[in-house]
Amino acid sequence: MSGKLEIQWSPIPNKFITWGTEICLHQIQPVTNDNSSSFFRVSDTHCAQLLTTNTNHHYVRSIDIYPKCETDLLLAIGLSNGRVSLTTFGPSEHDIHGFPGKELVPKHSRHCNAVLFNPVDHNLIAAGLEKYRSDSSILIWDIDKFTSNGECNSTGRMAVNTMAPAVELVKPIIEFGTSEATYGVSWFHGSNRLLAAGMNGKNIKIFDLRDSNKMVNSTITKAVYGVCTNPNDDKYLASFYDNQISLWDMRNFEKPAVVLPLNKPLIKIGWCPTKFSSLAALQRDSSVINLFEIKQTVISNEELEPNVMERIITPGSPHNITSFAWHSTDENRLLTIAVSGTIKDYTVFDRITINGAATTGLVWSQGRKTLRYIEESVIGDIAHEIKARARARYGLQEEYTKNGEIVRNNLSLANVWNWLRLTERLVEECIIKESEMRHPGVISVLYNIDGNVKKSEVLTVAWSDLGYPNCQSSAKYYRHEDRDRALQLCSWPLERDSQFLADFIEHLEKAGAYTRAAAIAVFNLKVQLAIEILGRAPTDTEYGSNLNVVAMALSGFSDEPNSMWRQNCLACINKLSDPYLKAMFSFLTATDSNYHDALNEKGIAVDDRVALASLYLPDDKLPEYLNKLLDELCSEGNLDGLLVTGNSAEGLKLLQKYLDNTADIQSTTLIATRAFHQYLGTQLVKNWIANYRDLLNIWRMFHERADFDIMLASFKPSEKPPQQVYVSCNFCGKSISAFLSGQDRNRQLLHKSASGKIKLSSCPNCRKPLPRCAICLQHMGTITAGETGTKLTPFEEWFSWCQTCRHGGHAGHICEWFEEHQECPVSGCSCRCFAIDAIAAQSSVKQLCVDN
Repeated sequence: MSGKLEIQWSPIPNKFITWGTEICLHQIQPVTNDNSSSFFRVSDTHCAQLLTTNTNHHYVRSIDIYPKCETDLLLAIGLSNGRVSLTTFGPSEHDIHGFPGKELVPKHSRHCNAVLFNPVDHNLIAAGLEKYRSDSSILIWDIDKFTSNGECNSTGRMAVNTMAPAVELVKPIIEFGTSEATYGVSWFHGSNRLLAAGMNGKNIKIFDLRDSNKMVNSTITKAVYGVCTNPNDDKYLASFYDNQISLWDMRNFEKPAVVLPLNKPLIKIGWCPTKFSSLAALQRDSSVINLFEIKQTVISNEELEPNVMERIITPGSPHNITSFAWHSTDENRLLTIAVSGTIKDYTVFDRITINGAATTGLVWSQGRKTLRYIEESVIGDIAHEIKARARARYGLQEEYTKNGEIVRNNLSLANVWNWLRLTERLVEECIIKESEMRHPGVISVLYNIDGNVKKSEVLTVAWSDLGYPNCQSSAKYYRHEDRDRALQLCSWPLERDSQFLADFIEHLEKAGAYTRAAAIAVFNLKVQLAIEILGRAPTDTEYGSNLNVVAMALSGFSDEPNSMWRQNCLACINKLSDPYLKAMFSFLTATDSNYHDALNEKGIAVDDRVALASLYLPDDKLPEYLNKLLDELCSEGNLDGLLVTGNSAEGLKLLQKYLDNTADIQSTTLIATRAFHQYLGTQLVKNWIANYRDLLNIWRMFHERADFDIMLASFKPSEKPPQQVYVSCNFCGKSISAFLSGQDRNRQLLHKSASGKIKLSSCPNCRKPLPRCAICLQHMGTITAGETGTKLTPFEEWFSWCQTCRHGGHAGHICEWFEEHQECPVSGCSCRCFAIDAIAAQSSVKQLCVDN
């Protein structure tokens, strides 16, 4: 045993033993600043200290700890001569019983391969021995049969010399396995009189202590090593041979239920006592532990073959592990010891199922008795934003721009709402004419451009006429009525010298977007203005004084193809990090009006790219570019693409892609209901609406859901909302209120009240009288419309009843009753109706009637 280290937890909390050439007792405690140098780290949070050492025994083959220890440990040590020695780490609570120093001696000397206390009857101890002719290899002793000859000292403990040999020999109470060899034993935890043993290299046998003449069960197998029963389920037993683990079902013991192959020979296996079916295995020359989760599936009372999931545990030992030990009570906790003596305290984290709780965030299990959760605000879940927006009436504001202010932290969403307001204004003011859409996109307003019939006007302007005498060429751009509408959809000015352009650039400068303002100035052929904008940029901006350098470089603008300025710009464009600066210099260095690089710079806003294309692309190239851009934006789910699609069918596809990417069902639904009125009847939009309503209902945001329903109904004034609540007869179950629509057919069931309104006092279907009011004892009746057709039923005459006891009456009478009472007004009913209603308990029922 001298080349191998073993480890085992003790029944005393936070104490464990290790043994090899000597037996050591350690104690674990949390790491603190007070820990002395005698402590050594076993984990990030715990350290251990060597308490004492027992060097009295040599050639140790196996050890087990007496399960009934409270303050001091009693060890049973199996030796190479076959003896089982009982010992402690000095004077102990066990001295009074005379256990320390006693030895359990077999008839003939041979190796003791295993020693094990009974987990229930702690006084029983089993030893598994090597083969010796006609002698038994399994011996069961009862240590309570020891007689003590010692005297008690002043402390009440026995004064026993642990080094002295046993005075008397105690015979085994039961013996098994005549002329056989035993390599491992394991007690069953439920049936404490049953013992499993791996024997002879070819059998696992089950013995019953109540009948020593026969074995209960056996199977033929080479897997006779490491025999261990599941402490949580006596149906299962595990053993190993070489590199295979055999899992046995005791109800069908003829063959293994599962065979688990591994890469290397095994040296130890062990069930986790705090987990129902979790088996750990240690391979030779390995620094990891294999953990098998065994799940039993039952279908229609029939058990299927166990399902096994394997995990690799890395306790963090720097050397190969020689042994491990599960803690008996701390969940999933184990100790490992390596060949170097390094000890690690490790907790195995469970594989957990994370559940999304609609009202609390993410919830998962942590151990057997603990549920933990984390709010969606911590994990940045979209649900947290949806809740906050819903409470702020996001999407329900009549003005589109106010909805954009609610989501101003999301630039893409804010741009959508601002763009919806812009398109609505352009259509209302007839700036965009002949459009069937309320929110047209760029593609829809450019449909009149035809390269053969309605061509765009081509305009050229010499750079020298714009104040750049060193330039010899001209800039070419296109004008068309529909191109002007597209520029307006992009919020761009129609004329380069307009006040709108000056205001637009001033707005960008105030927002700190100096590079965008400069680029738009260049796109409108105002290079000098761009130089001034960059010069006005403060040095504490993102690019700081570098913008002054860019302005200086821009001042040397030349359109000569072979000029040094152009060659240097082409060489440095890709080194610029700002997309607007890259697009600006790409525009100025373009040849033959090829603005491909500027138009495809993804870092600039979509509306700027579309506006640039509307100005400088010819009629045959413009639709091609817009379609390509649309495909790109739709594939990305970029809401800026609504500028191109408008509220068309392509816009719905874009919204669906946005929903797939972000799970923002709220924005998808609200944009669809506010801007895509013509598609409200499609199944796609209906699904969005239903899912958003369900989400609000799950979160109990009923007021927000009702506001959404009201807004939705306003788009369909001709459609009457479906009836959600109706009164049915207590006898036949048919609706009473549904009958009122056809009241002319049964006029005999109706009579006029004193106020001249028609009252229904019995079921129109089975003609049974309606229930009586618990207060006035009059039959309940529905006051219908009068002769004028106006519905005048006041709240105090409505039906009202308790959802628990089902008693009730006229709402007005019920409100008066609960002004002074808590219990139901029906005699003999003890239901405290008013106390059950949490809302009513917080408000005055009388005020409730008045308000309604």
